[in-house]
Amino acid sequence: MNLDRTVLVFAGSMILISVALSRLFSPAWLLLTAWVGLVMFQSAFTGFCPAALLFRKLGVKPGSAFR
Repeated sequence: MNLDRTVLVFAGSMILISVALSRLFSPAWLLLTAWVGLVMFQSAFTGFCPAALLFRKLGVKPGSAFR
């Protein structure tokens, strides 16, 4: 799996996990969903994605979006 898909899987997983945690424990977990959405929004304009940097350092092969 390349870097682009890995970042999308990670972001989607974080959103689904935070929604589940908000239903099971506290609505405050929706702040994690908001944070993920905010980071995705800013990375669309700036090209800076913290998750992409982390996965790149972990050795995930580069894709076409995060170079």
